[in-house]
Amino acid sequence: MNTILFIILLLFTLYGVLLLFYWKSWNSIPVFSTTGKGLIKISVIIPARNEEENIGQLLTALQAQTYPSSHIEIVVIDDHSTDRTAEIAKKFSGVNVISLREDGINSYKKKAIETGISLSSGELIVTTDADCIPRTEWLSTIVAFKQQTGAIFIAAPVSFTCNGSLLQIFQLMDFMVLQGITGAAVFKKHLSMSNGANLAYERRAFIEVDGFNKIDHIASGDDMLLMHKIAQRYPDGIHYLKSKEAIVSTLPMTTWRKFINQRIRWASKATQYNDPRILPVLLLVYLFNLSLPFLLIAGIWNTTFFLYAMLLWLLKTIVELPLYASLAGFFEKRWSVKLFPFFQPLHIAYTLVSGFLGQFGKYEWKGRKIK
Repeated sequence: MNTILFIILLLFTLYGVLLLFYWKSWNSIPVFSTTGKGLIKISVIIPARNEEENIGQLLTALQAQTYPSSHIEIVVIDDHSTDRTAEIAKKFSGVNVISLREDGINSYKKKAIETGISLSSGELIVTTDADCIPRTEWLSTIVAFKQQTGAIFIAAPVSFTCNGSLLQIFQLMDFMVLQGITGAAVFKKHLSMSNGANLAYERRAFIEVDGFNKIDHIASGDDMLLMHKIAQRYPDGIHYLKSKEAIVSTLPMTTWRKFINQRIRWASKATQYNDPRILPVLLLVYLFNLSLPFLLIAGIWNTTFFLYAMLLWLLKTIVELPLYASLAGFFEKRWSVKLFPFFQPLHIAYTLVSGFLGQFGKYEWKGRKIK
């Protein structure tokens, strides 16, 4: 019993140090608000599959950008849609709609982005998803940030919309934490996460690292794995853009099954990272989250373990709350802070399930079954 408690205490201590690191790192990122002066030709690359309900809103938002339209090129790559996605996109003037021809491949999204880049001409590539809505200053902020920092690869913030349902509130809260870890890790050059819904990188760098070559056998990873490739060539060129004007809003999953499939897809690339610091962190987080159900099961034989489980729940909440409160302030979701402790059991359960199935299971995405 003492050995078990010692191991759990050790895991908690390491986890607490990790969360303290993320919290301090996130707060250390300067908030960017400077406007740019020069102009850069931008190619906005949008892979889309069966997005007839969303693509029009995104393209409308892109045409409302404050950045000069003369320096914006919009490319939509229709990934074998069976609905009106391409038809709707073609109704927007100045939008180049391309049909993806390749089939029977494992990473359609990477191929779509690669195809879009090859048929575009912008100096700066900006990627987003068809179900996203950027703020009007989005592109202007990205360009200004690049001009000021000289960034080669820019990871920028993404936020979920929320209709107040349990599922959507949970996704919003969970995703904010992931965004905070993304910002903190990129700022400290640990490079553990980024999100393809809001990325920018130099065309030159994409070509120099040979795009998605050697990572195109992995279904996901058009964001993080590409970031790692570019970081190998430009270790100081990876930056996080912490700016409210740069936030892109995206839709949460509509069902629990779709949500779990999404998280399994994200977790599936965990073993593909080149950075040796990432896997130990992922293992620590997984084992620490495993501690609570372990204590609950042990409580069947010794009720004292139930008390330890409740204490661990409380301590987990305490060490995570400072980071979450900071993120809720930045993303203007302060109302969610009071709900944070009550979502802990759900967060632990989904972490364990998605982490396990991400390595040993299959998932379905956009109507495709992927191993």
